[in-house]
Amino acid sequence: MDLTPHQKQEIKESRAAKFETRRVTSAALEEILYNPIPVLDHGFVRVIDYMGDDAAIVQAARVSYGKGTKKVSDDAGLINYLLRHRHTTPFEMCEIKYHVKVPIFIARQWIRHRTANVNEYSARYSVLDREFYIPSADQLAMQSKQNHQGRGEVLEGEEAQHVLDLLKEDATRNYDHYIEMLNEDPDGNIIDEERGGLARELARMNLTLNAYTQWYWKIDLHNLLHFLSLRADAHAQYEIRVYADAMLDTVKRWVPIAHKAFLQYRVGGVTLSAAALETVKKMLAGKQVSQEASKMSNREWRELMETLGIE
Repeated sequence: MDLTPHQKQEIKESRAAKFETRRVTSAALEEILYNPIPVLDHGFVRVIDYMGDDAAIVQAARVSYGKGTKKVSDDAGLINYLLRHRHTTPFEMCEIKYHVKVPIFIARQWIRHRTANVNEYSARYSVLDREFYIPSADQLAMQSKQNHQGRGEVLEGEEAQHVLDLLKEDATRNYDHYIEMLNEDPDGNIIDEERGGLARELARMNLTLNAYTQWYWKIDLHNLLHFLSLRADAHAQYEIRVYADAMLDTVKRWVPIAHKAFLQYRVGGVTLSAAALETVKKMLAGKQVSQEASKMSNREWRELMETLGIE
């Protein structure tokens, strides 16, 4: 994780500042507010601001449902009920803003989640840093033979080293050419006064996708939990999953009751189709059910058996 001197000073000043407020705050989240959480080799996630807490979810729900919530005696029970029955609006009352430093190829995957407000570092305005994501050896895997968008066995020996060498060489060479075309160093100083240099908005096309970008990313809790349910999942790509894992820890600090409910009903729970539910009912009744008779696809059947722990 690399921070610029300006960013380090900004964090120092932000954490030194004290404000009186009547707003609800989260003591656990305040402990890490502004501090970067290292991710990958040069990346990070840090919480910049937030609004609301578990009580805000409950308050919003009780405004909406009125007397009906009196059947649920405590906040945890109500939040569990809301998440279990997919009553999502109360979770939208909480918002959080992150500063994220991430490789460009992961940023392009991340931005597909169109439910956040994003402001990204401008490579038209500034020169990008000389930083690239280089995977650790245990993440260099060949293409999966079963999954068209997943990884298989890890590369080893000379082939793994060759891949690492290519990644480093290509990233370094392309960045050197990027600087040469710009005719300015990362601080904006002219290198050769006799050359004009290419515009930043054009020179950036030469950078490799493992170069790092940064953005501010603001999202409400409902959509954040949806993002995490997909990206913190074991099937997600490793490079985005580690960011999701870091963010999941901030959610635990921020809204611990909602976090616990999320683990219970989303991360640890499963959704069954009508055919899968009928199959489970027959199994519980002691009946033998085949994949053909279940009217489930091979893949859905395999996933159900894995969920039930049946070989």
